[in-house]
Amino acid sequence: MDLNINILIVDDFPGMRGLIKGILKNMGFNNFFEAQDGAIALSLIEKEKIDLIISDWIMPNMTGLDLLKAIKGIERLKGIPFLIITADGSKENVLAAIEAGVSSYIVKPFTPETLQAKVQNVLKRRGK
Repeated sequence: MDLNINILIVDDFPGMRGLIKGILKNMGFNNFFEAQDGAIALSLIEKEKIDLIISDWIMPNMTGLDLLKAIKGIERLKGIPFLIITADGSKENVLAAIEAGVSSYIVKPFTPETLQAKVQNVLKRRGK
């Protein structure tokens, strides 16, 4: 697994971004970008090389699902692995994310081990 990849963490709550970043740092990752909503994330993705996106679902301005759909609609970005985190693990939401092309999802609350396992699986599938 390549630890020298650029990871974008998208969440409107700074504490959650910090928590996710801390878990990823413990895994050995060091290159992070952060955004507080999907709109900011999308503009950042167009400027920077991003190898993995970890996004909250519910955010102001542009949700994680809308960000996912936007990225999957752009040819040069659609291959970026996308992990979505949600407090609502309802079947409808999970199906909506899968239909939009999500790589994996996590339901809050989650443990560091859950996030680590999901990140490893997503990157393994993408050959990162």
